[in-house]
Amino acid sequence: MAKSSGRLVSLDIFRGLTVAFMIIVNNPGSWEFVYAPLKHSKWNGCTPTDLVYPFFLFIAGMSMWYSLKKYGNEINGSSILRILRRTLAIFAVGLFLTIFPYFGRDYSTLRIMGVLQRIALAYGFGSLLCLSIKRDYLWIVVSILLLLYWGLLAFFGGADPYSLGGNFALKVDMAVLGKNHLYTGFGIPFEPEGLLGTIPAVCTVIIGYYIGEQLGKGSANGKTVIKVLLLGVAAAGLGYLWNIIFPINKPLWTSSYVLYTAGIAMAVFSLIYLIADVLKFQFLGTFFVIFGTNAIFSYFIAGIWIKMLLFIKIQSGIEKISLYSWIYEKICVPVAGNLNGSLMFAIMQMLIIWSVALILYHKKIMIRL
Repeated sequence: MAKSSGRLVSLDIFRGLTVAFMIIVNNPGSWEFVYAPLKHSKWNGCTPTDLVYPFFLFIAGMSMWYSLKKYGNEINGSSILRILRRTLAIFAVGLFLTIFPYFGRDYSTLRIMGVLQRIALAYGFGSLLCLSIKRDYLWIVVSILLLLYWGLLAFFGGADPYSLGGNFALKVDMAVLGKNHLYTGFGIPFEPEGLLGTIPAVCTVIIGYYIGEQLGKGSANGKTVIKVLLLGVAAAGLGYLWNIIFPINKPLWTSSYVLYTAGIAMAVFSLIYLIADVLKFQFLGTFFVIFGTNAIFSYFIAGIWIKMLLFIKIQSGIEKISLYSWIYEKICVPVAGNLNGSLMFAIMQMLIIWSVALILYHKKIMIRL
């Protein structure tokens, strides 16, 4: 199997591609000027942007098989310690990003959950399940969890159980986390990275783990590519059919969304795997490998960098605006206009973070949580 420094090259490329796209879609110059594919669905549905987060969880699952291999991919003192340490570390980093740079803020309204926080919980619970249950039964576990989540939303929600205000996931978060600690970007307190939705998110991780094991036990060949591709088509197709009665929905992380996005992740990865590890055209993915070797750290640095751009104020005429807005309005808009300038700004930020990752890559520094 083709590897770089003992790593699966296609996995690093896929991880890096996901991080690069994540930074771009999260940081347009202006949210008023964004190309449609770079926007999230307003509620039901799935755009290319809605694939980024589940891709990251799928990749976390794949990576988990390789990272826990030294513990025999079994439950023991060392593997449990590793899982707990990494879960707590990722959750803490996510919480730090939420707080930064306003450390003197009112913590009674602090949002507790977030992207990294859900990744931490999904990784923690997913890894424990994967190491505790016989591999052949993992698909049964995924099926049970996805059906259970569907039942919880369908039977304990309101008259419209999959709506923004009537879903059961919101009731759980309100009861456990409290109204003041939820995301408010939807116009009402609702946590898209909430606690109940972590159940299906765990399934995304488990599916990734299963695929990682299939790759890790064999050699890189066309049969493996076809197997992963067919599994992907089947999962995406099943998710699309389930969408008829259980809508594909990212904020709720519905079961149909899990299958649909995991299926697309498998299909995309199978293509990258074919190019990088079967045909050995690894040079085509060099740009993304640089991101992929320090993925979470790159995401963390991007969060810090963007928050600093928003925090720093610059005089512009009679008012002060953020450095973020100043760069967009004074540099990007004059060069490319509002819409393309907004995209230009996002790509600029991605390249800045990539430059940091490049330095780490050349120094062979891998920052693991």
